[in-house]
Amino acid sequence: MKTHFKQIVIVILSIFLLSCSSEQAGSENASVPPTTLPPATEIPTTPIASSINYLALGDSYTIGQSVCETCRYPEQLKSSLKTIYPETTFSLKIIAQTGWATRDLIAAINTQNPDSNYDLVTLLIGVNNQYQHQDFSVYEKDFPLLLDKAITLAKGDKKNVIVLSIPDYVYTPFATNYTDENRMKISNEINQYNTFAENYCISKNVVFVSITDITKQGLNTPSLVASDGLHPSETAYKMFVERMFPKVKMVLQD
Repeated sequence: MKTHFKQIVIVILSIFLLSCSSEQAGSENASVPPTTLPPATEIPTTPIASSINYLALGDSYTIGQSVCETCRYPEQLKSSLKTIYPETTFSLKIIAQTGWATRDLIAAINTQNPDSNYDLVTLLIGVNNQYQHQDFSVYEKDFPLLLDKAITLAKGDKKNVIVLSIPDYVYTPFATNYTDENRMKISNEINQYNTFAENYCISKNVVFVSITDITKQGLNTPSLVASDGLHPSETAYKMFVERMFPKVKMVLQD
């Protein structure tokens, strides 16, 4: 009988242990939620006005010397904006010409007398002041005047203006025959122009975007130089646009 009682106890204990084990397993399984991938999140694009007027001021770097019309940076910027904002109409006016220095651009703006209704104005000027060996004091006087004109044309709102730095043409095949001393002199002078423009923009709370470093890759990356061996290529201008695009979006979304 003892043996029979012992067997009954063993069976009861076995059933109890199996029950506990099953409950524990169930509890563990319940505590671990099934693995699921989080839903993809999309950052909504802040809407902008239904119509945007863009004015680009400058010289050969703005008009796109030696590249196609749609390859120059203002046109590429316009195309990029149309991709992001397909429901918005974009108009582009360019006041720029190869060889223009600051005085030339001032004269052209005065002659054309554009309306002061632009939602975005970009300014890139000064390389010909340096290339033509003009006294730096000319730029010191002219650049503030041009920035004031740009602000006026941008509906009087300095937040609608973006200034781009001057490219460094030393890093192109055009300048490979220059002496090392002359190349260094040119780069230092261009740095002087850019430093003045950037500091002045900072003092006026105007956005300044530096693209000079992109052009300094011209000798190591020939695709960044146009067929004339001097000006930026379509690829380089695309990099300009990528660099400035976040700032442009902020201007248009403001």
